[in-house]
Amino acid sequence: MTATVALALEPTPVWYLLLAALLFGVGAFGVMIRRNPLIMFMCVELMLNAVNLSFVALARSLGDIGGQTTVFFVMVVAAAEVVVGLGIIVAILRRRPNTTADDMVELKG
Repeated sequence: MTATVALALEPTPVWYLLLAALLFGVGAFGVMIRRNPLIMFMCVELMLNAVNLSFVALARSLGDIGGQTTVFFVMVVAAAEVVVGLGIIVAILRRRPNTTADDMVELKG
């Protein structure tokens, strides 16, 4: 009989930073490729959450609460941004259902 060694894979800050980089890359790719304003908005939020994840991972590894405090304030600002931005985007898409980000140039004042 052979003894099997169970490897306990403990997540380290490097794993979280790699996940954050992957999420940021997916969000950046979505912003560059997609033209739907709602999808672009969600991709920007994904990028913002990736940065928040990296802040928390680094704050945890350094034993400093500054990164977690920064994430708290970023999330408060992001919540306010979502309320205003999503309201504007939904109002535009209700008026013109097939609007792309290129069509929104007409909104410049």
